[in-house]
Amino acid sequence: MSSTLAEYDDGEVVLAREFGRLWWVFLCTGILWLLFSIVVFRFDYTTVSAISILFGIVAILAGISEFIAAFVSHGWWRAGRILIALAFIVIGIIAFIHPGDTFRALAAVISFYFIVKGAFDVTLSILAKESFGVWWLHLLLGIAEILIGFWAAGDFGNRVILLVIWVGVLAITRGIGEIFLAFELRRAGKAAR
Repeated sequence: MSSTLAEYDDGEVVLAREFGRLWWVFLCTGILWLLFSIVVFRFDYTTVSAISILFGIVAILAGISEFIAAFVSHGWWRAGRILIALAFIVIGIIAFIHPGDTFRALAAVISFYFIVKGAFDVTLSILAKESFGVWWLHLLLGIAEILIGFWAAGDFGNRVILLVIWVGVLAITRGIGEIFLAFELRRAGKAAR
């Protein structure tokens, strides 16, 4: 463990120790995302406006979550997380501004979210391969997000049910990502002690 800590300066060790104590917060938010996905799949949405507003809430919450995760990260990862957080918040605001737009416009916003998030997760998993024990699960999650993003970008019937599925899957992938982050923080906190 000391060889892992040798890569970090004293400030980063203190940061890992402090955020390592808060790992349970990300575990709880991950579980809440999974519960939210169940709620999404249980509701019967009949308007694009309701789905658009729901997606806007999910995107903004994901952006806030990325901002929180940015404080745990260091180096250029922090900048990357801040950029992706800003992108998610902008996407969420766009969903609120025009909630009654066509299915195609909402599918484009959802597809953009999945492709950006998936690319970020794939990059993160490959670059953090040495320090992240279950990096391959994060890689698979990123690939799935990219594939869903391209599926959402296509013209596959433009039905409400597909939009509900995409928002539900978005919540599921967000929950899984938060749970991965929680256990990574827990591991880093233990290593810093």
